[in-house]
Amino acid sequence: MSVAYALEKQVAISAVLRACSLTSSVFKKLVKDETVTKNDKSPVTVADYSAQAVIGSILAKAFPDDPIVGEEDTAALRSATAPPETELLRDRITTLANEALHEPLQPGDNEAWGIGPNAPIRTNGELLDAIDRGTHLGDSKGRMWTIDPIDGTKGFLRGEQYAVCLALIVDSKVEVGRFYNGDTFPLKLSSNVPRRLLESYESGHSSHGLSEKVSKILGITEPPLRIDSQVKYGALARGDGMAYFRMPTGVGYEEKIWDHASGDLIVSEAGGIVSDSRGEPLNFGLGRTLGKNYGVIGSAKSDHAAILKAIQQVSSESERSKA
Repeated sequence: MSVAYALEKQVAISAVLRACSLTSSVFKKLVKDETVTKNDKSPVTVADYSAQAVIGSILAKAFPDDPIVGEEDTAALRSATAPPETELLRDRITTLANEALHEPLQPGDNEAWGIGPNAPIRTNGELLDAIDRGTHLGDSKGRMWTIDPIDGTKGFLRGEQYAVCLALIVDSKVEVGRFYNGDTFPLKLSSNVPRRLLESYESGHSSHGLSEKVSKILGITEPPLRIDSQVKYGALARGDGMAYFRMPTGVGYEEKIWDHASGDLIVSEAGGIVSDSRGEPLNFGLGRTLGKNYGVIGSAKSDHAAILKAIQQVSSESERSKA
């Protein structure tokens, strides 16, 4: 992250830490204590909206002119036909977001960002508006932030990997990236790492079958490490595996920019490279998605060409078998 973006970096740190404190509180109160049933996704709904409200509120004060591409919007919360429990959800969002925004100031924080014990109490309407700052459609020019308030929904509900993610994109390039879930990721990516792949935990998110075939070509014998969320990028950046694959599982799906922006930068800063399966950099200037899904591959630079070649070989063989 450039020195030119020192303020943006500090704001991102503050916003993500407060949002992550909120999501951790929701997990401890509603999931860990099993006050909801196993199939109830209401805790992640509460946490998603509340975390985006916190981040949106801080960005509105720190960078009021910057648009935001966020995962959530409040159409369902504002609907006149919403079920009765929606009012309770709105109240919960208001309480949680204000608690996070009013936490004590930490080194680097600034009261001007609307945080700290003396910050004003946000109304429900103000917090819903903060969430809806995330409805920007994306652009190839200028500044914009992208938010994933809980990346890894199922991981969150399992008490495993998830992350609160925030990135600043300028002229289609990620300039600031921050994600956090309580873990730390020293950046030391090199070719001297375990010869295993990092994959999405859910088979519906990435083709595990393709990864198995690529592993055979590359001589990888260790089983893959399967992780939820952009934590995979952090694991790659600190050398927990040699590559991260996320290959298409169906036609028509487009990867969302908030699922990859922070991770893309973190791997790059660790000395690695992230591309699609053609070797092209991920394009964050196409709107709210990365466009046509050519997959995502991250690795050390020294391994990248061999991995791309193996993927292209497997893909070609698969196409020939269909013919």
